[in-house]
Amino acid sequence: MRIKKGDTVVVVAGKDKGAIGTVLAAYPKQERVLVEGVNRITKHTKVVRSARGAKSGGIVHQEAPIHVSNVMLAVEVELDGTKKTVASRVGYRVDENGNKVRFAKRTSEDV
Repeated sequence: MRIKKGDTVVVVAGKDKGAIGTVLAAYPKQERVLVEGVNRITKHTKVVRSARGAKSGGIVHQEAPIHVSNVMLAVEVELDGTKKTVASRVGYRVDENGNKVRFAKRTSEDV
């Protein structure tokens, strides 16, 4: 999987198309990623009281994982004198030290 935890990504398909967020978690076996602010769901949890009497639970809004094919790496590109965040594919290459590194194919910059 070419998208890792901590990457900034652009959603390219689905109800949140065009949204930009940070990957909070990656699940390679399921080929899914959890992106901040994307694919928000409403979850109902049982209301419980703590020892001090505080309530927790009820209706909770949280992110759900989306398939990794629906996101692309976000990179900044200068277009017409202004910087824009656009999507880019990810490639791999070997640097001068012999290490395998990821790079954005659109800008050829290391990730």
